[in-house]
Amino acid sequence: MNPDLPPAEAPVAKPGPSNLRLRVIWGSIAAALLIGCTYGGPVSFGLFFAAVQAVMLKEFYRIMRAGGYAPAKWIGIGAGTLLFAGTFWLTFNAIHELDAVARFFRTFSDLASLELLWRSLAVLLPVVLLIREILVWPRYPQPFANAGAVVFGVLYISVPIALLNVIAYSAHGYDPRRVFCLIVLIWAADTGAYFAGKNFGRHKLAPGISPGKTWEGWAGGALLALATGWAFGQFVPDISLTHRLVAAGVVAVFGPLGDLAESMLKRSAGVKDSGTFLPGHGGLLDRFDAFLLVLPVLVLLQLLAG
Repeated sequence: MNPDLPPAEAPVAKPGPSNLRLRVIWGSIAAALLIGCTYGGPVSFGLFFAAVQAVMLKEFYRIMRAGGYAPAKWIGIGAGTLLFAGTFWLTFNAIHELDAVARFFRTFSDLASLELLWRSLAVLLPVVLLIREILVWPRYPQPFANAGAVVFGVLYISVPIALLNVIAYSAHGYDPRRVFCLIVLIWAADTGAYFAGKNFGRHKLAPGISPGKTWEGWAGGALLALATGWAFGQFVPDISLTHRLVAAGVVAVFGPLGDLAESMLKRSAGVKDSGTFLPGHGGLLDRFDAFLLVLPVLVLLQLLAG
């Protein structure tokens, strides 16, 4: 190389898409897939949310590993998926939607009852987990904490997502509007909290867990959720105003608690995002954390109301 010649300039790499652009692109794709699968019928709905809970469980166990534990993630994901499938089948069968898919599954119901499998999980899962810990000891320390992390992941994630099957059905069969309304209520609460907190936020809600959340933001989210629940009378007139406002109130109270619980989980393990499944948005656990406390309360109130 001639020292008198100026060094060649390195090619300048083209800048990648901005974080905002990534958020818009992947957010639009995810929203289209979510709405399309929900309105595509009970089978596409079931397949979509079975996959969602599996990814969320995988992200949860990743966070547990970052926190120093070694959960058997594939056992947990398998148990969670079976739990979701059993709940889907029981709900599907209870409404007597005897289309071709229902008849296909019913031909196998005597050979492998998903209801029996669902009920057996509570007994079999701890046994399988303890056998696993015995086989890998002492490679992974804290065997009971590892097994407990697997069980808690199923309780924390798979049980609430499985309960979405109960929300999705009315006495007349599968009703995608019920799922869509719940999703919009949660989005409305998040949106209202963001804008109210950004413009009026002064008093911290839980500074040790999520410094950005404020009581003013929570109030804005609650008001927008209630207003959205009232406006849904034009979309789901068969659901009474009282039930819509109660659902909005549950979302307003337990949605932020679900978000705080997931933030606490990540902080305890020193993790910023639950995953990278949605570029610009983080993981699915980051996106569906509000559902995890909202769904059990909604289903309980629905059962009590008959």
